[in-house]
Amino acid sequence: MTEKLYYQDTYCREFEALVTACEEGKSRFGVVLDRTAFYPEGGGQPGDTGYLHVCGEGETVKVLDTHEKNGEVVHYTDRPLEAGVKVRGKIDWQHRMDLMQNHSGEHIVSGLIHEKFGYENVGFHMGKDMITIDLNGEFTAEDMREIERRANQVVWENVPVQICNYTEEEVKTVEYRSKKELHGSIRIVTFPGADVCACCGTHVKNTGEIGLIKLISLQKFKGGMRMEMLCGRKAYLYVEHICSQNQQISVALSAKPMETAAAVERLKTAAADTAYRLAGLEEKLFEEKAACLTGKGDVLLFEENLSADSVRRLAAAVMETCGGRCVVCSGTDEAGYKYAIGEKDGDLRETVKEFNTVCSGRGGGKPFFVQGSVNTGRAEIEEFWKNR
Repeated sequence: MTEKLYYQDTYCREFEALVTACEEGKSRFGVVLDRTAFYPEGGGQPGDTGYLHVCGEGETVKVLDTHEKNGEVVHYTDRPLEAGVKVRGKIDWQHRMDLMQNHSGEHIVSGLIHEKFGYENVGFHMGKDMITIDLNGEFTAEDMREIERRANQVVWENVPVQICNYTEEEVKTVEYRSKKELHGSIRIVTFPGADVCACCGTHVKNTGEIGLIKLISLQKFKGGMRMEMLCGRKAYLYVEHICSQNQQISVALSAKPMETAAAVERLKTAAADTAYRLAGLEEKLFEEKAACLTGKGDVLLFEENLSADSVRRLAAAVMETCGGRCVVCSGTDEAGYKYAIGEKDGDLRETVKEFNTVCSGRGGGKPFFVQGSVNTGRAEIEEFWKNR
């Protein structure tokens, strides 16, 4: 059985060991050592990555992932190593520290939610870009902000994280969180003032090392809530990116960084007012065009830069006056054309079906009015409607 150095010292970054086995897989090799500081995937925490360097020979293999199998830690590498050789292992410390910060922060947040609401963490995933926590009860965004504030207070207090191993009999006197019934030696991790939980993962020594805890989003999920969060370096990078984006918005809107939301609301109001006025002007223009086309019979119109709704409204206005079929198109030969076709008391179904077939389009509606789009040029559209 592999000696697990990561439980003796979670800050062990380099170590020496002997290769005891190596098996070839489909695209990688499974290397087993007599001792290791590489933490294997488990409890929602991904496995460590890094390198194994053959002592005295200069050969180095890359550790792509780490898993535990029958008590042995298997290091999945890009190249094989011979059993019996001595290696020096070096874990990717930034990757490990990211995991320890995020895992430790998750403990604090889940513990505080359990304390306040009694909810259990029923799902935990540490992805490349985000942590997700699934909880079996509902709470609000305001509650989440309170939990975030309390979690960061625990970080600022910089208290030592306590790890103890208990027998099944001893642990009966300990109140702790666990997703399942445990047997044998039970490892309990305590974050004073926040959480007591059975856990096999790696954690920081003091809460201050977690850095920032940032709760990012909250949504209902399977009768409970799914929350996204980040801690430590990854939380800092996330906030740095948000601040950079906000600074750009601040400059674009000529607003102070803390006033960008109000500036956006003002911009939205102004845009809505402008859109309302433009819609009114457009409506008058459509009415005038419909009046000019009174009694013209079948009409084919090409208009620039109209929205699908504007195409519809123009066709509806003209079909009431022209005394025939009205076809309105807007677009370009490169991007295709939006269309609306109307004929008062008419039946356009067969004609439109043929139009869509010939001009690579699709659309639908009522027998006397249809709307859609075609992927063809203006010349092809004109040719289709010329003799109809």
